[in-house]
Amino acid sequence: MQDRKVTPDMVPVIKQARLLKYNYARIAAYFQINQGRIADVMKGRLYPDIPPAPNLPADFPSA
Repeated sequence: MQDRKVTPDMVPVIKQARLLKYNYARIAAYFQINQGRIADVMKGRLYPDIPPAPNLPADFPSA
């Protein structure tokens, strides 16, 4: 299976979810991506200049 790519519009949500202590698995499941892509965002390897979103989307799973 091909690993989906992280897009710039995913990054603010990923960063906000991590600030709210969501684990990598839950965030990855929401976007249907590999947990390694979440790590890439959080370690600044992907889109380091994009800030966190002010809020999570309404359909994001609860913690």
